[in-house]
Amino acid sequence: MSTTLEPMVEVRGLTRTYGAGPVSVHALREVSFEVAPGELVAVVGRSGSGKTTLLNLLGGLDRPDAGTVRVDGTEVTGLDDQGLSALRRDSISFVFQTFGLIPALTAAENVGVPLRLRRTPVAEREQRVALLLDLVGLREHALQRPAELSGGQQQRVGIARALAGSPRLLLADEPTGQLDAETGLSVMALLRAVVESEGVTAVVATHDPVLMSLADRVLTIADGRVAG
Repeated sequence: MSTTLEPMVEVRGLTRTYGAGPVSVHALREVSFEVAPGELVAVVGRSGSGKTTLLNLLGGLDRPDAGTVRVDGTEVTGLDDQGLSALRRDSISFVFQTFGLIPALTAAENVGVPLRLRRTPVAEREQRVALLLDLVGLREHALQRPAELSGGQQQRVGIARALAGSPRLLLADEPTGQLDAETGLSVMALLRAVVESEGVTAVVATHDPVLMSLADRVLTIADGRVAG
């Protein structure tokens, strides 16, 4: 009996072009690859190579001109807006370079936002938030607002929030891009740790060689194509 796991992410012939005619930009050209469950994959390439476009297509934030994306057995490219919203609520989470926290909310409240959207019971929500703040080392900062936290702490809150709904797939776009080297290293080590402790699959766009070394695999994008 085969024990081969189905891919968490399956990309086939993915193509995305912006604009038309001589000013068109071929962001992705017939890209195909798979990501196994529990794998941390780093997507690397120079600025403008298509890394962010790829993540947006994986997460259903953009639609391709051609090709398909399947996440956890669901064909993302075939979903309508309602289906995409449900997928992002239940299966896919994002970590952004700019943190994306709500300024008026405390760290704990920011982490709890996805659980509020899912109408998770209060006691269960508070327990999950406390666990995640522990996981990212911010238990003592639960009541602080983003402006009272350092950049590295804000990104840790962002990671905790992304994990709140127990996603199957975590997409991170240059998560250390606004952090100094030492803080970035701690955040990257945290990403590696949460992939293992939460059993989540992660695709991370990065230019940081340390994160590449922590990844299970590196995909390089050049001229809209993937190698490696």
